[in-house]
Amino acid sequence: MRMRKKKHGDERISACSEYTCENPTQYKGAWRELFEKRLGESCKGKRLELEIGCGKGSFITETAVRNPDTLYCAVERVRDVIMLAMEKAKAAEVKNVIFLNLNAQYIRDYFDDGEIDRIYLNFSDPWVKARHAKRRLTSESFLNDYRALLSDGGAVFFKTDNRGLFDYSLESFAENGWRLEHITFDLHASEYAEGNIMTEYERNFSSKGQPIHRLEAYR
Repeated sequence: MRMRKKKHGDERISACSEYTCENPTQYKGAWRELFEKRLGESCKGKRLELEIGCGKGSFITETAVRNPDTLYCAVERVRDVIMLAMEKAKAAEVKNVIFLNLNAQYIRDYFDDGEIDRIYLNFSDPWVKARHAKRRLTSESFLNDYRALLSDGGAVFFKTDNRGLFDYSLESFAENGWRLEHITFDLHASEYAEGNIMTEYERNFSSKGQPIHRLEAYR
């Protein structure tokens, strides 16, 4: 369902300007330098992790709070949605996350090869029709992008409630040479539940008894 346009969007985004940047292409390969300006401390050697499709920001905000020495970029293509995510991060006074209003299709225009240590894909659009398979964030073209962006030992952490998308993703990762680990078809009943940070969608689905599927894929 399309989100109803939020009132006073420009003013609200302006109020959260410290949580984004106007020209993200200029920081390709230099995101740690931007964080140094914002945090006032050296970020050399710190991990840089990326969430693609951050929604309203619950996951990335809580993740950033729990891991203050890790740097996070969160991408979301819907402007009003990322506005809510920025407001959430600002309310939590978390400083180690930057939000980018971008389309994942062009992700390599904004991040350099080997720059990212981990990618999170949480409850991505399943694009259920077969003719739309190439739009899925675990299709071959996206996996090739992730492989280029990730550092040595880097991984994609993937969660979804959609069994069809999960089965497709298991096959896609395997066919494209990724090493799969820590696979579960019912995250909240598994050994991986401890420490799991839920998204807004995840809370909704799990409250209705919907199993959550999870995997880790290493380049």
